[in-house]
Amino acid sequence: MLILAALAAAVIPAGQTFTCTPTRVWDGDGPVWCKEGPRIRLAGIAARESDGTCRSNQPCPRATAEQARQALVRLLGTATGKSKQGHVLVRGPALRCTSTGRAIGSRTGAWCVSPVAGDISCAMVDTGTVLQWRRYWKRHRC
Repeated sequence: MLILAALAAAVIPAGQTFTCTPTRVWDGDGPVWCKEGPRIRLAGIAARESDGTCRSNQPCPRATAEQARQALVRLLGTATGKSKQGHVLVRGPALRCTSTGRAIGSRTGAWCVSPVAGDISCAMVDTGTVLQWRRYWKRHRC
């Protein structure tokens, strides 16, 4: 059982494409938990931490952490409740993602596209609740 859990949260190698059916969201830039196993840190964007703070080494948007998380949930699908740990539970269509490699811990950094909302990182910037993180945005186009 522990081996299965470790494999489920394994980091997807950079450049590999994969499917993510979102099941839960922590904050405006992730992690997004995927039914298929990975936990995604959305590439190229920065949101406030869940406690409302910003890390000193990243852009700091004016929007609250809750506003960013709600925006991400709306882009991914429908909120269906909250987990005991505080994640927003979501139901929505599968995303097509391309890994940028390891983010923090066992998270996979990724650019993801929704069949409904399009490029999720671009759509989140458009909501005004997150900022582009130019260091990681590089040549990405919306």
